[in-house]
Amino acid sequence: MAKEGKYIYCIINGDEGRNFGQIGIGKRGDIVSTIGFNDISAVISSSPVTRYVIDPDNLVAHEKVIEAVMKDYTVLPVRFCTIANSAEEVRTFLRRQHGEFKGLLHDLDNKVEMGLKARWNYMDRIFEEIAQTDPRVKELKKKVERGKEADSDEKIILGKSVKAALDEKKAQLALKILRRFKRLTLDTRQNDPVGDDMFLNAVFLIDRTREKQFDFLVEDLAEEYDNQADFKLVGPAPPFNFVNIEMKL
Repeated sequence: MAKEGKYIYCIINGDEGRNFGQIGIGKRGDIVSTIGFNDISAVISSSPVTRYVIDPDNLVAHEKVIEAVMKDYTVLPVRFCTIANSAEEVRTFLRRQHGEFKGLLHDLDNKVEMGLKARWNYMDRIFEEIAQTDPRVKELKKKVERGKEADSDEKIILGKSVKAALDEKKAQLALKILRRFKRLTLDTRQNDPVGDDMFLNAVFLIDRTREKQFDFLVEDLAEEYDNQADFKLVGPAPPFNFVNIEMKL
């Protein structure tokens, strides 16, 4: 039987002691509470000292606790599957990194993360546009079409050229859209697009007071690109992409 430890979700200001309910990771109904040191606390639940599988159930459980805490506090998310051996080890963790945590809590006070993904609706139109406008692709396509039995190497080269042109088109459009958000955001992270149709996969750190303005800007984009692309907004969320605390003892 695995030893019992303390699963750490996030760091918050204050040391008043909180009970967030039986929402702990692992489906055991463990109570999520706090362990404090000085004027900061770690949000924890009892847990076996084990390695949790990185799967949707566990990741969602981890994130949902942090999202629940975020309703009342500024949070510093801690890396998934961070487990201390004891409450005393948690206090040592807080003591040794107290200055760093206080600085980050100050910097992230009243800040939230907003995610935005954008996908083209009709990829056949995008590929046709590339074939018509990209000189390299246009030339290779004609060469392949002229041959009765196109050389496999030529087809591979054409495919790579189309991919390169598509990536460039994505990058240019993503940059154009990101510029629209510059005045509203404090920081931005771009993640790799997933699939041929996704051209934007970004997260933004913003002040809570600008959530509505952010929403309106996404609505404007959806209207501008109506019938061309879909925009999916996720948030407000904890700043998962802007801080990820590791336990150092």
